[in-house]
Amino acid sequence: MMNIGQAAKASGVSAKMIRYYEQTGLIPAADRTDSGYRDYSDTDVHMLRFIRRARDLGFSVAEIGDLLNLWRDETRQSAEVKRLAQGHIDALEKKIVVLQDMAHSLTMLVNACHGDHRPHCPILQRLETDQDNEDLSIRPRSGAVSRSLQ
Repeated sequence: MMNIGQAAKASGVSAKMIRYYEQTGLIPAADRTDSGYRDYSDTDVHMLRFIRRARDLGFSVAEIGDLLNLWRDETRQSAEVKRLAQGHIDALEKKIVVLQDMAHSLTMLVNACHGDHRPHCPILQRLETDQDNEDLSIRPRSGAVSRSLQ
């Protein structure tokens, strides 16, 4: 048995996050010592490591709850786990496209900015307008090549 600090160190999950996971019901409340301190078992630490690895892969707390339920259910079908993981991959791939679009738009703006002593700045000008990313009319300054095109 170990206290929250020891469980945090052994699992790689901060004590603050362990308390949060308990508070939200992701993990059951820890046993308490006679003096009221949390007391964690090796099984608790194993579960916390599972959660940490799932978080490292970008799963949300809700998705981790689903994964924990599947992990605990010995009658589960692996197809359920695969479906959940594939859904996460699909969401990640959509985020990647959005992030690439953002990086491309920002690259265009950086290339349009002379970065000199003058106050005119296409980056700030673009941020103050209500244009959508597709309406981005600022082109790279002459001679500048976008990194995404190299």
